[in-house]
Amino acid sequence: MTANDRNYEIMRELMEIPGPTGQEEPVMDWLRDRWQGQVEEIWTARGGNLFARVGGTGPRLLIEGHADEIGFVVRSIDDDGFVWLAGAQNPRSDVGQRYAVGQSALIIGRDTQIEGHFATTSGHILTEQQRNQKLDYYQLFVDIGVSSREEAIKLGVHPGAGVIWNPPTRRVRNRVTGKAVDDRFALAIMTLLLEDLDRDKLAYDLYFCATIQEEIGLVGASSLRHELDMDLAIALDNGPVGDIPTVDRRTLPTRLGGGPTLVHKDARTHYTKDLIWRLSDIADEAGIPVQHAVWEFFGSDGDALIQQGIPTALIGLQTRYTHSPFETYDLDDFEAALRLVGTFVTMPSPVQ
Repeated sequence: MTANDRNYEIMRELMEIPGPTGQEEPVMDWLRDRWQGQVEEIWTARGGNLFARVGGTGPRLLIEGHADEIGFVVRSIDDDGFVWLAGAQNPRSDVGQRYAVGQSALIIGRDTQIEGHFATTSGHILTEQQRNQKLDYYQLFVDIGVSSREEAIKLGVHPGAGVIWNPPTRRVRNRVTGKAVDDRFALAIMTLLLEDLDRDKLAYDLYFCATIQEEIGLVGASSLRHELDMDLAIALDNGPVGDIPTVDRRTLPTRLGGGPTLVHKDARTHYTKDLIWRLSDIADEAGIPVQHAVWEFFGSDGDALIQQGIPTALIGLQTRYTHSPFETYDLDDFEAALRLVGTFVTMPSPVQ
C-alpha cells in the first residue's frame, strides 16, 4: 500500500462519518477509539472538545482542527411528511443551498438515521414566478419517502435534528471528492501522525485537540484555553484554491498539487509571522512543497486561539468547491501537509 493509498483510506473513513455542527459525537468516538493507547492521556472537556496529550518535552505545542461538518437542521415537518430545513451554521456559511438539490440526504435524529434526498420543484411544474426566484429555505426540502407527518415522526425525524448531504467518497486518479474534507483533513493528519511519530524525537510537549462547532462561530476553540495553556499552536483546515475556471488567479494564486498552503491572513485574523516563516523554512530544508496565500473570505479556529494569546499558524489543504458535497483535494498535497507537520514537531524550537 502506498502512502497515498493509506492516507486516502483514513480520510474516506473520517469523511463518511456523520458529524454536523452540534452533533460531533460519532466523529469524536472514532478519534477516541483510534487514539486510545497511542497517547499518554485522552479526555473530553465538558463542552465537548476532545483532547489528547501525545508526549514529549519542551514548549507546549497544540495541533488542532474541528470535527463538525457543513449541514442543516430540521425546522419543521409538513402534513405530507416533507422535511423543511434551516441552516446549521451562520447564514453566510449556508452557501451549500446552491448545491443541495438532488443530493442524497441523511437526517440524524436522537437515536436513528433517516435517508432521503434534497429536493425542490422540478422544471416541468415551475411557475414563472418560481423560475425567477432564488432558491431558499422555502423552496428546499428533504423527501424521505413517506406520506404524512406522523410517519416521519415515527421514523425519528424531529425539529433540531441534523441533516447532511450524504454522497459516497470517490477517488479519481490522484484527486478525492466528497463531503467533509472540511475539516476531517485535520483529524486524519493527527491520526496518521500517531502512526508515524518517533516520540523520542519530539521537540515539543505535544497535544492534539478536535473542536466542536467551528462552522457556527469557532465555539469549541473559543473555550480551549480553559483546558490547556499552550505556548504555540498549528491550526489545520481546508480552504479555497484558485485553479478553476471563473476564479481570477490574481485573487488566489494557488493550485491543487502545489503543496499545502501557509495562510498569512484570513477574514478574521493575521497569523503569527515568526511561526509561518519557521514552517516555510523547514519545508524548504526538507524539500516539501508549500504555497503562501491570503484567504480573504475564510475563517478558522486559529482566530480563536490567537484571541486567547496563543501564537498560531494555519496550514491549509487546498480544496476545490468548498462547503459543498463535492469538495475535492489532491492526495499529494495531503501527504506534503503530513510530512510538514511531522517534520516540524521534531525540529527544536526557539521558543523555550
